[in-house]
Amino acid sequence: MYQFARRLLILLVSLAVASVAVFLFLAVLPGDPAQVALGVNATPELLANTRHEFGLDQPLVVRYLRWIGGVCVGDFGRSYVTGDAVAPQVFDRLGVTLWLVGAGMLVALLIAVPAGTFAATRHRRPSGMLISGASQLGVAVPAFLAGVLLVRVFAVQLRLLPSGGWTPPNQDPVEFLRGLILPALSLGLVQGAVLTRYVRSAVLDVLREDYLRTARAKGLTPFRALARHGLRNAAVPVVTVLGLQLATLLVGAVVVERVFVVPGLGSLLLDSVGNRDLLTAQAVVLLLVVAVLLVNFVVDLLYTALNPRLRQGA
Repeated sequence: MYQFARRLLILLVSLAVASVAVFLFLAVLPGDPAQVALGVNATPELLANTRHEFGLDQPLVVRYLRWIGGVCVGDFGRSYVTGDAVAPQVFDRLGVTLWLVGAGMLVALLIAVPAGTFAATRHRRPSGMLISGASQLGVAVPAFLAGVLLVRVFAVQLRLLPSGGWTPPNQDPVEFLRGLILPALSLGLVQGAVLTRYVRSAVLDVLREDYLRTARAKGLTPFRALARHGLRNAAVPVVTVLGLQLATLLVGAVVVERVFVVPGLGSLLLDSVGNRDLLTAQAVVLLLVVAVLLVNFVVDLLYTALNPRLRQGA
């Protein structure tokens, strides 16, 4: 209980610091949101009235407190450019990004767990070395390049899948899945290659442990000994890496969404930055930071649950 309370306190402090950093970073950027909203021909009086309406003439502390107070109740304010509420469009885009990141992580796990385990159990054989070499090659491929190659093969040449676009799952589940495959593969193949190396290393460490030799000496086959006694221990370091992988997937989704014309948070962030829509950009960046911090918090809890020694130490 103490460990949970301590980690929760660290999470809350991190969220507070992150919100201040995001607000200050975007608030001090050069440029005048009122000028962007009204155009270059706006009169000084109209600019002053618009700054007052947006609250830009108030001190930074007051502006931050108003902003974070609204964020706490789900109100991110109204766009400086369009005048529309920011929260509805941000949360709509968040659902799209979560689908993409979740599918990408599923692809990465489906690749990494069996491939890494196989490479570890056959690390001295050509098949194991081949998987290790392939994973090393996959680490060097950026997600956007993987996306371009997949579009070239499956959309342009074979014409099996769409090259871009997005269909909500409640409108047409089949088209939704067809449109999700290539973006998810772009994220999952690269991250799967990275994760394969960590799984291989973790399983190799477990295979050298005395308790696994004892289990095999008692009559268990190597596969059953590893499945019953080794994989749980091998999962401890891999879970830590999964947290970093999820954070990488969130960042990688920004580029992949642009490649496949997916209307997620990444596309919204790039559009809002290009339009100088600072409130929308603040909301998107804050959501991404909060997602990374929450993932790290959950990973810490899972790490403690999987490692009995940490619970005993607590």
